Formats: sequence, C-alpha cells, structure tokens
Amino acid sequence: MLESFKLMTPILWLTRLLVGAYPHWQGCAPSSRQRIYFANHTSHLDTIVIWASLPQQLRRKVRPVAAKDYWEKGFLRRRIALEELNVVLVDRRRTEHANPLDPLRAALQEGSSLIIFPEGTRRPQPLPSTFKSGLWRLMVEFPEVELIPVYIENLHRAMPKGVLIPVPTVCSVRFGAPLPHDPSDLKEDFLNRARNAVISLAQP
Repeated sequence: MLESFKLMTPILWLTRLLVGAYPHWQGCAPSSRQRIYFANHTSHLDTIVIWASLPQQLRRKVRPVAAKDYWEKGFLRRRIALEELNVVLVDRRRTEHANPLDPLRAALQEGSSLIIFPEGTRRPQPLPSTFKSGLWRLMVEFPEVELIPVYIENLHRAMPKGVLIPVPTVCSVRFGAPLPHDPSDLKEDFLNRARNAVISLAQP
C-alpha cells in the first residue's frame, strides 16, 4: 500500500515524481531482518531510489552507504545524507590509520541494514561491472546478515554522469532472492555469484 501524501518527505515525493522508484519483490519480501542490499550503480540517484522503494517501517533501519567526498559537499547534499537518509559516509581513501569498511562494520554491529554498491563507482551502463572485495569481506565477518541482490532499471538514462537535473523517466527496483553464502566461500567465486545475481534481475 502506498503511503499517504502527508507521510512522504520532500525527497521521497520528488523521487517518486521524477523516476518512480517502483519496487518489485521478486525473490523475497520486505523484512525487518538485518540485510545488506547490494545493487548495480549507474547514478547519484541510486542511493535515494533504493531507499525510497523500501516500506516506511524499514527505511528507519536501512542505511545507504555513500562516498563522503560527494555527499558532504554543499548544504543540501549534506542535509539529505545525514537528516533524511542517515547515510553511512565512507572516505574512499584507505590510509594507514583508516579502512573504508570500518564505518560499515560499525553500522552492522549496531544492528542496521545497509545499501551498498559493490562496483565502487558509477558506470552508465545497464549491467554491473566487476565487484570489488568489500561485499565479500563483510559477508565473512557478518555471515548471519542476509544478502539481497537489487537491480535498478533505467536510472542510467535519468541521471547519467554530468547531468545535474534528472530527466523524468520510469525506474523500477527489483529485489531478488537472498544470496546463499558461507564464510568459507572463495572471494572470486562469491563475487561472481553476487554479480550474476544482480544481472539475473535485469530481465523482468
């Protein structure tokens, strides 16, 4: 059931108006169980679109993961990231004293679910490229967390790189079946299975 208009925040209302963000739960149902939602990454809107497609009661417990250098720029972005989305901000520069995965580990330890993009950077193409190792490392450390593949359709056309204002379009978000996993899974095998799980959702 759709939320009443008065319960929709401005960012949620604008997302629904511009791109739809229609959810399709094809392999699982919405659940309060702790999860990592992992998806293809084609636009700066990906974070907002997946968050907006979740039921209201889940959005309070699901934290998108996003690049600190982008979302901390400017008052509006910072407000959306911190006050609306409760984003886990990540510094993508690994240093001797900091690991980009540490904020994600802290969020999982506190019981939050996450939205992540294993490609690591946006790519204006329908299918995801090779996944980086972060998802595998989190799976090994938090094997009890459910892993849900997500495919975002059409968003690369709505807001590709270099575009400041989204082009109105119809975007759907497909949630697949939980990905089987075990801490003993080899990294490359696991990452290939995870990527293929997202690709399999590209066809309705």
